[in-house]
Amino acid sequence: MTDDALLAVLSEASAAVRAALDALGDWGPAGTRPGQYHSDIAADKAALDVLRGAGLGVLSEETGPHDTERDVVVVLDPVDGSTNAARGIPWFATSLCAVDARGARVALVVNQATGERFEAIRGEGALRNGRPTEPTVCTRLDDAVLGLTGYPPVDMGWRQMRSLGAAALDLCAVACGHLDAYVDCSNHAHSPWDYLGGMLVCQEAGARVTEAAGRELVTLGWTDRRVPVAAATPELLRELLAARQGFPVPATAA
Repeated sequence: MTDDALLAVLSEASAAVRAALDALGDWGPAGTRPGQYHSDIAADKAALDVLRGAGLGVLSEETGPHDTERDVVVVLDPVDGSTNAARGIPWFATSLCAVDARGARVALVVNQATGERFEAIRGEGALRNGRPTEPTVCTRLDDAVLGLTGYPPVDMGWRQMRSLGAAALDLCAVACGHLDAYVDCSNHAHSPWDYLGGMLVCQEAGARVTEAAGRELVTLGWTDRRVPVAAATPELLRELLAARQGFPVPATAA
């Protein structure tokens, strides 16, 4: 499958999620497991039908691994920011990242509340709503508007901060200059479906993304957890990592 064909499948999956959400009456907690909403379940089924029908493997937040031995595996968060979605906060997304033997290959992150769309193909740059996008040129933490997950135990020295509640979109906000940087300061870390789509968009836009403990970010383990950190420039990333140094890094799978 070509990159363009793969992106078309991801787009079809995202559209199927939007249709499933439009038909849903109850977006509240599903009562199945902590943190799972009816929107998660409906969106997951819609996306899986498209992705598996196209012959792709899938690693989904909601239902785990499906045929992950295949050459291309789509890492899927059907509704990233489910709590935002359930409460009517317009910052939640479908995040999809196709991964092959070389790593993250094609990504699509769509804000399902607004339609804002971020896409990236490895080696070909990133687009926001169909146009090339790029990060800011901010190099200093005390000049930066920072996105957070969790809250740091000490003042990190930012100019301003935002805690928006959907990591995939938060990372894309760095890619397009809405934010200067993003850092996970939580005590539970993130799963691959939370950040891989936003990671590739950031990288292809020219922003820098790393893991706080130096681990590989591209992983397909359902229990794997990572601590992503992103910044518009290398200088800002170095300062942000130094400011985060010494914070607890959550115990995670390798």
